[in-house]
Amino acid sequence: MKQSIVHVALVVRDYDEAIEFYTCKLRFTLVEDTYQPEQDKRWVVVAPPGSTGANLLLAKATTPEQEASIGNQTGGRVFLFLNTDDFRRDYEDMVAQGIRFVREPKTESYGTVAVFADLYGNLWDLLQLKSGNSG
Repeated sequence: MKQSIVHVALVVRDYDEAIEFYTCKLRFTLVEDTYQPEQDKRWVVVAPPGSTGANLLLAKATTPEQEASIGNQTGGRVFLFLNTDDFRRDYEDMVAQGIRFVREPKTESYGTVAVFADLYGNLWDLLQLKSGNSG
């Protein structure tokens, strides 16, 4: 048996503001943006540059319960982990783009890591793993 996670849904307030943040500030690629008339919603997928793994599905909140979870899908814990081949390059670019880091870079046994918040406040790790580590 072979399985994989293809998409991780991220609840957002607005498709276009989320696309702007992820493609302009984080430099992700817009993989798909397709209107689905039968459900009156968009299928919006973004991915980190060069990624061959799971993508983010940007899912617009449509109920009060979903709206309440925007920015807090995991109760304030780090939610997503963005691995990079050059921590310093990406960290400096993200700072220049106005990304808010809530924990400054730190060297750990597994690699270099810093925690940042996306436009809604979801927490992410930016990390560069040491050779031989998979996280």
